[in-house]
This record gives sequence, C-alpha cells and structure tokens, in this order.
Amino acid sequence: MAKHLVADLYGCGKMIDDIEALKEAAHKAIEYVGANIVEECIHEFEPIGITYFAVITTSHFSVHTWPEYGYAAIDVFSCTDTVVEGITETLKELFEAKEIKTQIIERDISKGH
Repeated sequence: MAKHLVADLYGCGKMIDDIEALKEAAHKAIEYVGANIVEECIHEFEPIGITYFAVITTSHFSVHTWPEYGYAAIDVFSCTDTVVEGITETLKELFEAKEIKTQIIERDISKGH
C-alpha cells in the first residue's frame, strides 16, 4: 500500500509567493516525512503564484499556490504504509496557514499481482 495525502491550506501567509521561503518550507516538510530529495522543479507564475515539485525517495511532494486567495494545495505521496503523524500541523505551521483540510487516499499498489 501507499498513501497519498492531499492538503488544502487556507489563510496562508505571504511566504506562499516567495520562492525561497516556499522552498525552505518544502524542504522542512520533506525532511519531516523522512525522505530525501531526488530532484526538484520550481516555477514562478506571473503575476503571482508558485508551483513546487520534488521527486523524493518515498515518491513525491508538491505545492501549488494561489497567493491572491491565501491558498496552497499540497500533495505528499509516499510508498510507505503510513503518512507520518503530525504532518498536518507541521504543514499548517510551515505555510503559516489559518486552516487546513486533509484527505488520505490509499493507493493499492499490490492489485496488479
């Protein structure tokens, strides 16, 4: 099994439109889940907004921001059986969010065998 955490963060701070601040927060979140970055890509949109994507040793981590709404969409896909306890509060703190809503999708990778 693998788990895919989908998080909607509302009321985020201005850091969601700052590439360096967002990258630092992503690195801390990735470290928190016990993964390492294999490769990362960051794109800054005009006039505002950032997409960050990292291939990590346990799968992937992504952030898409809409600063005009104070909103960030974060996905953490992990091939481990569990999503680390406390990641919701960690993301809320790192992205300076007032509110966070999460869903966990269980990906059944063993069905094909």
